[in-house]
Amino acid sequence: MEPVETRLRLLMLEGLAGDGASYRLLLDELSRHLQRYFLRRLHGGLAADADDLVQETLMAVHSKRATYEQDRPFTPWAHAIARYKLLDYLRQRRVRPTVSLDDAGELFADDTVEATAARMDVERLLDTLPPRTGTLIRKVKIEGGSVAEAASANGMSESAVKVGIHRGMKALALRVRERWQREHE
Repeated sequence: MEPVETRLRLLMLEGLAGDGASYRLLLDELSRHLQRYFLRRLHGGLAADADDLVQETLMAVHSKRATYEQDRPFTPWAHAIARYKLLDYLRQRRVRPTVSLDDAGELFADDTVEATAARMDVERLLDTLPPRTGTLIRKVKIEGGSVAEAASANGMSESAVKVGIHRGMKALALRVRERWQREHE
């Protein structure tokens, strides 16, 4: 883990344990981190709204702190909240951000955090499935293996693998839909 992750995660854990000073320090350090995050993504007149987005994100981190899984990295969780706040902001203003090609390298370099958060979300979802179903989906849909390879590795017929993957994907889609509905009610 990188130093920022280690530091912020430790402060979050101490804050969740009741250490108010650590929690205030977390919000202060996270505020500076989020300021840079939003300024890199907002250009022109939109950059003036970075402070508002930081405050909205900090309020969301505070209100959702009980949902933070303490055995997971902190920064992808916080960045996911920030990303949702940014997307909501852009949607409300019907803005489509653009980046000059000269700045594109910096934009793509930071996508690892979002990719990590997405991988963690997928892993968490797959963990809700029966182990065999999760293994089949990982092997075929994520790792790109063939149905025949998955069938052979798991002692199943190819048609049983296809049915298992189909049912698993259907169950995942239902879980995602239900979660989205709960969060947007």
